[in-house]
Amino acid sequence: MSPDIVPANGRIGVLLVNLGTPDSTGYWAMRRYLKEFLSDRRVIEENRLKWWLVLNLIILTVRPGRKGRDYDKIWNRERNESPLKTITRSQSDKLEEIMEKLDRRVRVDWAMRYGNPSISSRLEALGAQDCGRILIVPLYPQYAAATTATVCDEAFRSLSAMRFQPTLRVAAPYYAEPVYIDALASSLNATVAKLSFRPEVIVASYHGMPEDYVDKGDPYFRHCSETTTLLRKKLKLDDERLIMTFQSRFGTAEWIKPYTDATVKSLAERGVKNLAVITPGFSSDCLETLEEIAMENAEIFRHAGGENFAAIPCLNDSPAGMAVIRDIVTRELRGWLISKP
Repeated sequence: MSPDIVPANGRIGVLLVNLGTPDSTGYWAMRRYLKEFLSDRRVIEENRLKWWLVLNLIILTVRPGRKGRDYDKIWNRERNESPLKTITRSQSDKLEEIMEKLDRRVRVDWAMRYGNPSISSRLEALGAQDCGRILIVPLYPQYAAATTATVCDEAFRSLSAMRFQPTLRVAAPYYAEPVYIDALASSLNATVAKLSFRPEVIVASYHGMPEDYVDKGDPYFRHCSETTTLLRKKLKLDDERLIMTFQSRFGTAEWIKPYTDATVKSLAERGVKNLAVITPGFSSDCLETLEEIAMENAEIFRHAGGENFAAIPCLNDSPAGMAVIRDIVTRELRGWLISKP
């Protein structure tokens, strides 16, 4: 244990939470996952009766097969799981090694908001290890009700079934933390230095959301904008060299703009031949980065006249990525791990 840290009483749990993953690429596993995800009222804010009909009669009939084929392109066949699950487990294992040196009473675990392992099962597991205090770390740099808030919803639903509830904390979003901005910049520079071409433009692509959600007060767009502004400043790039866009549209509503696919196409049509895309809103590579960006958008770019395309890996469980997670966790544990005077 570090000489300037003394633990508070009892064991402390740290639970890393990411969005979710199907158990397999098959139709029924994909259908279960999509149903859980798209039934969340924070994710889809449509009229409930209307959405139930659309979801059950149309989407869950057609979309599982299509998304299963997309997942199949990136599936970790050695472990028979999605890359998101592989990476999140590794992040948890590496964080446990880090925390072991700080205080042996800290237990680290991981969960998915949708799919397995569930938040409730891992809270129960930490409770079984006598963790009377648990820090939940949503692995989303920018806050959104459809991501961070729904993690909190599920955590507190799980607590409602417990006779003895642990004390809970939830880590704040880290969209403007210097360690996070530094890690993004370092990762981008290191990857670009290895490329056989020099990108003329860099696109920072974030997951999208309906404009209506922002109009209702969701701070997500503002958080993404601040991350992008800080990254431009760190890299000394203007808003024409580093462009902010939004991907993964779903449904017929207007989503926040500019759209990633339309921007990638437009850049190629305007004569940009060399492009790199970084995804600062994702802590781990997943379907949206490995298939949608690295495959689908790469094809859009080349089909429209572009030549060289690079998808910058997420921070994942890299040393820089783990430095971000370590910084967040140690910051949020202050008062539970008490510094000596």
